[in-house]
Amino acid sequence: MKLSFVYIWAALSLLACGPRSEKSAAVADTSVTTAPQQVVMPVNADETLSFDKTVHDFGDVSTADGPLSCTFTLTNTGKDPITIFEVVSSCGCTDVKWTREPLQPGQSGTIRATYKNEDGPIPFDKTLTVYVSGVKRPVILRLRGVVHEKKISLSELFGAQKLGDFGLKDRQYKVATLKQGLSTSETAQVANLGKRPLKVDFQDVTPELSLTVTPNPIPAGSTATLAWTIRSSAGKYGRNSYFATPVLNGKSADGRLEFVCWTQENFAAWSKEQRDAAALPYFQTSTFSFGVVRAGTTLPVRFECRNKGASAFKILKADTDSPALTAVSLPEIPAQGEGSLLLELDTSLLSPGDAVIMLSLTTNAPLRPIINLFVAGEIQ
Repeated sequence: MKLSFVYIWAALSLLACGPRSEKSAAVADTSVTTAPQQVVMPVNADETLSFDKTVHDFGDVSTADGPLSCTFTLTNTGKDPITIFEVVSSCGCTDVKWTREPLQPGQSGTIRATYKNEDGPIPFDKTLTVYVSGVKRPVILRLRGVVHEKKISLSELFGAQKLGDFGLKDRQYKVATLKQGLSTSETAQVANLGKRPLKVDFQDVTPELSLTVTPNPIPAGSTATLAWTIRSSAGKYGRNSYFATPVLNGKSADGRLEFVCWTQENFAAWSKEQRDAAALPYFQTSTFSFGVVRAGTTLPVRFECRNKGASAFKILKADTDSPALTAVSLPEIPAQGEGSLLLELDTSLLSPGDAVIMLSLTTNAPLRPIINLFVAGEIQ
């Protein structure tokens, strides 16, 4: 086994903090597309301000559409005036203007962004980093979309994952990280591929999930915006899936939508004293190597950890990217103490060859809220 490759791969992957995302392919047909409608969903940055949205999806556009503009609205929800000091774009392809005057409590300001659309037919996902007085951390806004060389048909764009006439690019959506005590909202473009209006409702919805479709009914041969909000739930950490089954013109669809969200502890309101007294975990190694084993072998996996902090260290949730690796015990390590994270690896659930499994720990440590560890070896 070429362990040097495994270790290099694992070391690079340590930068990851959550589930990895995928995009679906599409199939072909006729017609044209329209830009998605945006749905206003208040997003609280903290108790000082809120945004109407943090993501603007332009949907599918063409190079001939020229510059693409959108506006984000923020409201002062605090007790003191606030000022937008600076808005920094992730690249020179996006121009931005914003309200310069101080915003009194209850007042709103705007951030207007224009994507130049000069980079050709590619997907884009640009960020705006917003610095506001009285807010400890900058707020990240996103502009995204897919630029095509020419107009693309609805069925090309939305046919691959459709449920009846309900056109979808995906049935599984990866959602931004959620902090305890807050909610997260996002949107995606959907379509009516049929020849009559499509009324979309939902059933069997996970309690923390809410969804809307705008417009609804969706006109025949048109697009709409699917908007969802996931609310945090006390004690629910790590990677979780939230489900909903579409009901199309009164008939339950033969399939459901999945929204995958990663929930972390919320340390935003912690004082400096609380942070200084927090848990501070250090694992002896980030990778457990089990060497070369025969398929079907069940192995114990152990990671040693020392807590150098002034409070007990807790693993709130352990998630793996393979069912072959399961947690046996999640230790609570006292301040300045040591402990072992114990897991079990069932190699019968792995394919022959090199194996690298990622283990993601959601913790109570503000400096290390997510810790990624790896289990690597070769199955014969």
